[in-house]
Amino acid sequence: MTNIVQPLCVPSSYKDQQYQGLSTDFAKDLSNSMTLYVRNFSFYTTEEQIYELFSKAEEIKRIIMGLDKFQKTPCRFCFVEYYHHQNALDCMKYINSTKLDKRIIRTDLDPGYRDSRQFGRERSGGQDYDTGRGDWGHIHAKQEAEHARRQKEKYEAITIIPSGA
Repeated sequence: MTNIVQPLCVPSSYKDQQYQGLSTDFAKDLSNSMTLYVRNFSFYTTEEQIYELFSKAEEIKRIIMGLDKFQKTPCRFCFVEYYHHQNALDCMKYINSTKLDKRIIRTDLDPGYRDSRQFGRERSGGQDYDTGRGDWGHIHAKQEAEHARRQKEKYEAITIIPSGA
C-alpha cells in the first residue's frame, strides 16, 4: 500500500553545504542526530518563544540562536538540541510547518551543531533576503514606494474620460 500523504517526520532535502564528509556519512549522522535546524522564523522571534514551542514536543537540551556574523543580531534560524534522536523526530512531526510569529517555520534534522555554525553565511552576514522580516525589507519597501509613486503619477494624470469610451 502506498502512502498518499508523506509522514511529517521525514527530513526535507536540506543539507549543510559546509558539511565535511560524504553524503553517506551525512545520512548516517542524521540517522542518529539529536539536533534540529530550524529556519524561517522572524528576526523578532525570541529564544524564549522558541523554547516555549519546542519544549511542548520534548525536553530541550539547548538552543543555539542564529546570528548575523557582522552585527551579531538575531537571524531567522536556530539549532535545537534534544536528549534523544527520537525526541528530535517527534518534534519534527509535531512542529514542522507550524506558525510562530506569523511565519511558517521549517524543521530538519541536522548532523549536529559545531562552533561558528550559528552565524549567517550570506554576504550580508545574515540570512537570505525576505521582506517583512526586518532585514533588507526597508530597501525593498523604498523601491516599492517609488514604483507606486511613479504609477500613480503616470495614471492619475488621466482624469477626463472621453465620451464614447
